[in-house]
Amino acid sequence: MMRKTPLGRVLGLGSAKAGTEHWWMQRVTAIAGIPLMVFLIGFIMAHIGATRAELVASLANPLAAILLALTVITLLWHMRLGLQVIIEDYVHTPGTKFAALLLNTFFTAAMGVAALYAILKMSFGL
Repeated sequence: MMRKTPLGRVLGLGSAKAGTEHWWMQRVTAIAGIPLMVFLIGFIMAHIGATRAELVASLANPLAAILLALTVITLLWHMRLGLQVIIEDYVHTPGTKFAALLLNTFFTAAMGVAALYAILKMSFGL
């Protein structure tokens, strides 16, 4: 026996109205992160002991720069989603929860902007 409203059945939403999408986004970012992490580990291992000039020369390759940027974006997005779940589950005061969620978003955005700026700066050899 289904206890969903007709609109709930059509939209496929549960009682919280957004949990399924959040759950799927966590899984998608986790799966997308696997090959990107393999790339990142390989990139780091290939550049152990390299000079800054050698690293900048490697990032002049558009494929390396794009893959590194995708890695940063995917991992930060996954981190934000995971921390959001932790905050929603364990912070019970509404004001504190709102502040923590806001800081989570701003911190993730700031880290993303800083990382992408560094990647772009090195990829263009500045």
